[in-house]
Amino acid sequence: MKQQTEMEYHVTSLVVHAAPGTLEAVTTAIQALEGAEVHASSPEGKLVVTLEGESQGEILDNVEAINRLPGILSSSLIYHQVDSEPVSQTKEIKSEETP
Repeated sequence: MKQQTEMEYHVTSLVVHAAPGTLEAVTTAIQALEGAEVHASSPEGKLVVTLEGESQGEILDNVEAINRLPGILSSSLIYHQVDSEPVSQTKEIKSEETP
């Protein structure tokens, strides 16, 4: 019996604004999140961040985690893309052998 499911892959980019003096700590905390990467930062405390994950929930959890970090003034969603592709999963059904 075959069962069709879809695998999703989400990519989101954000601009995050951190308070002066917190840039290093904020950068370290964001990079510790699974699927998060800081690509650039400015001395004024602005960071370019991407988030990658397998579901919208994973992305939202990371956005919320970033917004809760000490020193975060704001975050703005810039881009979000979802790619999905069907994946076949084969489930074998064992049959009883008769002699």
